[in-house]
Amino acid sequence: MYTSTTNRRSFIKKMAALSAMTAAATMFPGILFANEQEENLPKNNNLNWKKTPCRFCGVGCGVLVGIENGKAVAVKGDPKSSVNKGLCCVKGYHSVMAMYAKDRFTKPLVKKNGRYVETSMEEALDLIASKMKETIKDHGKDSVSIYGSGQWTIPDGYVASKLFKGCIGTNNVEANARLCMASAVTGFLTSFGLDEPMGCYEDIDHADVFVLWGNNMAEMHPVLFSRLLDQRLKRGAKIIDFATRTTRTSMAADKSILFLPQTDLAVANAICYEIIKNGWVNNLFVEKHCNFSKGLTNMGYGLEDHYSFKDKPEKISFDDFKKFLEQYTPEKVEKISGVSAKDIKYLASFYGDPNKKVMSLWCMGPNQHSRGTWMNNLIYNIHLLTGKISSPGNSPFSLTGQPSACGTVREVGTLTHKLPHGVVANKEHREFAAKIWDVPVENIDPKPTYHTVEMFRALDRGDIRFMWIQVTNPMVTMPKLKRYRDATKKEGRFIVVSDIYPTPTTDIADVILPSAMWIEREGMYGNSERRTQYFEQMVEPPGEAMSDTWQLVEVAKRLGFEKQFYYKKETHIEEIYAEYRKHHANKKHNMAPIEVLKENPGMQWPYVDGKPTKWRFNSKYDPACSNGEEFHFYGKKDGKAVIWQRPYEPAAESPDAEYPYWLCTGRVIEHWHTGSMTRRIPVLNRAMPHGYVELNPDDAKRLQIKTGDKVKLTTRRGEMILPAAINQRGIPAPMQVFVPFFDESMLINDLTLDSFCPISKEPDYKKCAVRVEKA
Repeated sequence: MYTSTTNRRSFIKKMAALSAMTAAATMFPGILFANEQEENLPKNNNLNWKKTPCRFCGVGCGVLVGIENGKAVAVKGDPKSSVNKGLCCVKGYHSVMAMYAKDRFTKPLVKKNGRYVETSMEEALDLIASKMKETIKDHGKDSVSIYGSGQWTIPDGYVASKLFKGCIGTNNVEANARLCMASAVTGFLTSFGLDEPMGCYEDIDHADVFVLWGNNMAEMHPVLFSRLLDQRLKRGAKIIDFATRTTRTSMAADKSILFLPQTDLAVANAICYEIIKNGWVNNLFVEKHCNFSKGLTNMGYGLEDHYSFKDKPEKISFDDFKKFLEQYTPEKVEKISGVSAKDIKYLASFYGDPNKKVMSLWCMGPNQHSRGTWMNNLIYNIHLLTGKISSPGNSPFSLTGQPSACGTVREVGTLTHKLPHGVVANKEHREFAAKIWDVPVENIDPKPTYHTVEMFRALDRGDIRFMWIQVTNPMVTMPKLKRYRDATKKEGRFIVVSDIYPTPTTDIADVILPSAMWIEREGMYGNSERRTQYFEQMVEPPGEAMSDTWQLVEVAKRLGFEKQFYYKKETHIEEIYAEYRKHHANKKHNMAPIEVLKENPGMQWPYVDGKPTKWRFNSKYDPACSNGEEFHFYGKKDGKAVIWQRPYEPAAESPDAEYPYWLCTGRVIEHWHTGSMTRRIPVLNRAMPHGYVELNPDDAKRLQIKTGDKVKLTTRRGEMILPAAINQRGIPAPMQVFVPFFDESMLINDLTLDSFCPISKEPDYKKCAVRVEKA
């Protein structure tokens, strides 16, 4: 990986030692306070330090990368970044090592007679363009598609949307943020009319209580979690872990409360019941700033092809809402959820105390949920009833898992129904986009096509014939995976995959394009707190590797769209970003100019009059507020937020006599998502080399299973054998098991169910029925 200079050897030794220390420290996240990394970095005048956001996760830590002789050789936290204040997690400190594994793709590969043959980038791009033309000619514009992710940079996603929606005229654009953040999006839209958090990370410095809704922050967002722990030490802030299994977060929290899968819906309603019963409602806030609504119920679970659902909101009164909540008393909900009435009242008391500032934090627990939109609504209900919102320390805050899930998917609109500003179904929004894109408005189809699960179902059926996959690994991440893996192998399908390493997804490709990684190209990411961060190209990509942005531009030109894709290679990122900013040129979403992004460790939007907006919808902080009131939820026409009546409904598939356990999937601190990068970082891979299944100790004892024994998991979709982990990192509740999904040799998503939230279309990876046996 590196040349054999003394400094590099020294650096590697020091980083290896530090990584072991950091990995050990994560067992007890409080140890993450001490930032000893910088002291141990080589004191070397040859290193040229450059700023960038970290490549992993949606926290958006600012890092400094040390460049020497054309290679990235060191990483440290950026002390100027308000996100992480100089700290990184174990993945961040080793992020540059992910660029230098021996099996990097450096030349395009084309499958011929079942074997991959090296070709030139020119020939590969020509082939892709010709296949797209041929497919559109034979099967229509909606037979081609692109599937990206929140790892796309903002320019990547923008040109993908412009090419497919504006030029080709198909809405077959999706991103795997649909698998992790779509419920957060629809939660924001239904409650407030606009997407993304109204608060920011600075809320952590003001909050008295942190309620973590099914969110293992110690492993998934360790830098932010260290900030929570810091506030507990400094000010006595409380951390409450509300989850379905005991994790490292539980061990570090002040209190851990376990609930049965899916019953968070009932508990959230019980908290609302308690707030109203005890007179803790902020009546003035609710009267001035809130409406009450209900929607359709018993919606199904999206298990069948062509499933469609459209909610029908109906206004209700506060009295109607109170009456609805009578079925959710703490005593009744205790029987549903397994959470004691005492603990429900305990949780409610913090939200109800006018002298306590409360921050709710969540990620995949409420989002990857068959009623994910409802669950997001219910958390907002609690904050709206008490008026604890849009002010420092009072914040319902949805965290993200990918570096630009917010910036590239939610802001750029790389989902089938979205545009960079607005939605395809809205004529004014189409006209606005068409003018900026320089295309006839008729090019933009007013009808959405396929969300992610349905897009892969369409590939299986043959409705989609061509799919271009960039910066994501769906042959590991899709639920009910075998169906969609088999779909890619059917006759008449053509799959292009842009990636940096071999994965199960590149295995099914007809063309593999080598991509430039992160700081081998220029771009921007947008993090969870609406912070856009710029990074420059610092090193050259290997071989013929090319940025995903420029791959798309080159194909667009070959398809005949030179006029729309006028960008020069030397300046294309600045040109694309300047064009993209036009979509958001208003006080509600203005983006900072690129010059500002280059000078600062990121800048939050809306960026108005040279200043970022930290708290939206609060007239004290947000210039877009215009109703003369303290709060203005301007995403809704009447300026009011919505408190939703959303009931508890069971999961799509619950345990029964044949499959008596719950199966839950998730991540680990060492590996990021499918592990295609982090498993190539030796120290991280040694720390966590393979997948496993966690069992409750009592269940393991009854089944005579101990750590390391082989365990057979069987669902209605397949079976798998994994090693057991008992009393290791996490401890599931009785009759539950947990499996991480980073290990491509143990594809747990062969067993998961492709049910999804009918409103957001986000799959539920947290709940399906499984049989557990000693193998």
